[in-house]
Amino acid sequence: MRISDVRTAAIGGNFEWILVRVYSDAGLTGLGECYWGAGVEAAVHRLRPFLIGEDPQNVDWLYQKMIQGLSGAGSMGGAVVAAISGVELALWDLKGRALDTPIYNLLGGRFRDRIRVYADCGRGEEPTPESWAARALQAVARGFSAVKFDIDRIDPARFGEAHHVSAGSRLIWMQGQPHGISNKELDLIVSLVGGVRDAVGPYVDLAVDCHWSYFPRDAIRLAQALEPFRLAWLEDPTPPDNVEALKRVTDHSAVPICSGESHYTRHGFRQIITTQAVDIVQPDIPRTGGLLEAKKIADLADIYYIPFAAHNVSSPIGTMAACHACASMRNFAVLEFHGQDVAWWDDLFIGQHPLIRDGNIALPEGPGLGIDLNEDVARQHLRDSASFFA
Repeated sequence: MRISDVRTAAIGGNFEWILVRVYSDAGLTGLGECYWGAGVEAAVHRLRPFLIGEDPQNVDWLYQKMIQGLSGAGSMGGAVVAAISGVELALWDLKGRALDTPIYNLLGGRFRDRIRVYADCGRGEEPTPESWAARALQAVARGFSAVKFDIDRIDPARFGEAHHVSAGSRLIWMQGQPHGISNKELDLIVSLVGGVRDAVGPYVDLAVDCHWSYFPRDAIRLAQALEPFRLAWLEDPTPPDNVEALKRVTDHSAVPICSGESHYTRHGFRQIITTQAVDIVQPDIPRTGGLLEAKKIADLADIYYIPFAAHNVSSPIGTMAACHACASMRNFAVLEFHGQDVAWWDDLFIGQHPLIRDGNIALPEGPGLGIDLNEDVARQHLRDSASFFA
């Protein structure tokens, strides 16, 4: 069996879902998904010459070949690793279908038969405890036992209307630019998080996301102020390019510190893990190098007794792929779900519906991913006219 083609399709969900399909001369195909971003789809197309004619079952060897092929002078950008990740996911699906077994069996087997999921709730419609509590209760009513909220850039007096923008260029421009935190903003955050905690009770896990927004001293102040709410974690309190600053926050916080979605490959995670700069490591599997690379990161973290909580903004395709990797990790904790507001999220795949039941995803018994793409629904939400469906 040899690879005959590699194609992509960009689907317009709450993020841009970049799907990858690897074709073989045996008639089998594999389906994967890349993390969204500028240049990712083009990078997948640049990988075709390194893949055509190769045996798709040599997944790790092909991963190394793709890394070397697009690494230039020994360095790689996030778009390249995301593209390689999407292809790697598709290769595992293809191999699982060829061998008639689920992907998790190819990664060492499973530690669990279902994957716990938390609901990313973003923000309430208004920066009030009542609005945020209502948003949280909607997720709990859907069966989730864990939720997360975004607490950064919510002070209208300071940031204007930016708190209403979930993925627009204005908010993205501000993310990663750290700032101090005023008493007014701190009190507002405390009131919002307190409103959520009061609404959901003490036993629903509650995490909050800072999107890399604060100076270390202010992040420590924030963690101390939120300590009474018994948070599952405080996520990305400082920008991702300074591990020492992040470690300072972790060392001075009683609230667990979680980070990792902006890092990729096991080499990119080495320092954050070996210095124990986080209490919880959070790679995004379709961005960090793929399923096997994520498992290697999890194994490294496991040596330091650091749990693995997977960041995830994918469609059902990337989400299910992540489930296979998470099933094989001894130290897996929870997987993110970011698609609550996409009404057709479950319609995009063929398989057992809904994918998430009572806050969990049951692992499939079928070969490869265990689910298939609903091409009719995918066509309705295409952002390009790629040859993916030809």
